[in-house]
Amino acid sequence: MGLAKRIIPCLDVKNGETVKGINFVGLRSAGDPVELGKAYSEAGADELVFLDITASFEGRKTFTEMVTKVAQQLSIPFTVGGGINELADVERMLYAGADKVSINSAALRRPELIEEVASRFGSQVCVVAIDARHDADGWHCYLKGGRERTERELQEWAHEAQERGAGEILFTSMDHDGVKTGYANEELAKMADQLSIPIIASGGAGKKEHFRDAFTIGHADAALAASVFHFGEIPIQELKQYLKHEGINVRI
Repeated sequence: MGLAKRIIPCLDVKNGETVKGINFVGLRSAGDPVELGKAYSEAGADELVFLDITASFEGRKTFTEMVTKVAQQLSIPFTVGGGINELADVERMLYAGADKVSINSAALRRPELIEEVASRFGSQVCVVAIDARHDADGWHCYLKGGRERTERELQEWAHEAQERGAGEILFTSMDHDGVKTGYANEELAKMADQLSIPIIASGGAGKKEHFRDAFTIGHADAALAASVFHFGEIPIQELKQYLKHEGINVRI
């Protein structure tokens, strides 16, 4: 069966509250991050991701106090991202209770950061998040929460991140984000086939079948989602029972 596939709720946090939008814009409130984190931990989520979504754009540090409050409620692995630019930021997040950190804009600007985090804290701590969009000239990576395009091609950057020591890739398709029509499975499969580290699928979950497809067609190791969990559309245990019934190895 291989390793169990993971189901990961994501808390996108802005100004201390959980928010969710479509294609990275049009944000609406989804509740208190501390309460949501606690509920997901108790509901059987395999991990939790916390992203301070305006930290990089606004050029400030991740909301450390909030991270500590969420971490205290969890009994599952906890990944934190947003505004992490240097080793001191990583150290602060781990000290606040994170198990892993997610780096995105800072890694694109200075890829050596991946090596520094991996060699100082171990590859298992270093998640490289990639926000990418399918433009007229192919898949390109974006900075600052999807606001700024780079010339880095998605697959080439994912491969470099692995070579530099990333322990996981969190790939969000900006085209699929919040649209609820399924994950970018073709691109996920391409990435999974060329990399040896785990890939977390993000962007596009709308129904239980989409999670199944991310694992079976996209070959993802984990599937991350936000609104379908925040707004109670898909209960986690119900999702896991469905996946198990579909022959997918999940922890119940």
